[in-house]
Parts: sequence; C-alpha cells; structure tokens
Amino acid sequence: MSIIVNLDIMLAKRDMKSKELAEIIGITEANLSILKSGKAKAVRFSTLEAICKALECQPADILEYVED
Repeated sequence: MSIIVNLDIMLAKRDMKSKELAEIIGITEANLSILKSGKAKAVRFSTLEAICKALECQPADILEYVED
C-alpha cells in the first residue's frame, strides 16, 4: 500500500510557493519538503487542517491511496 502526496499539484493549482505555504501554516520549509516528498512517516491532523484551509481544498485533494 502506498500513500501518494499530491501537495505539489495543489500548490501549482493555487499558484503558491512552498515557502509561502510553510509560513501560512507555521511549519519549517524543511518539514514541508519532507511531507511533499512523501518521506514523512506521519502528518498531524492540525497540520493537514492548516494545509487544507490555506489551499482551500479537502484532504483527499492532497493524499491519495494507491494499491501496490
């Protein structure tokens, strides 16, 4: 099982840079980069909520399940 992180796609649709999103949601650019790359082992619901609020989207717009 794989979880695909489509954060880059949502950032592009909103014409927003990673740096700007990191500032808005209050995390470091390094931590946002780890999340974007799919290397994060977990994501806090509060972080996911902040991302969705900033990008005006739903969690399913960012996270996708793909069966191996």
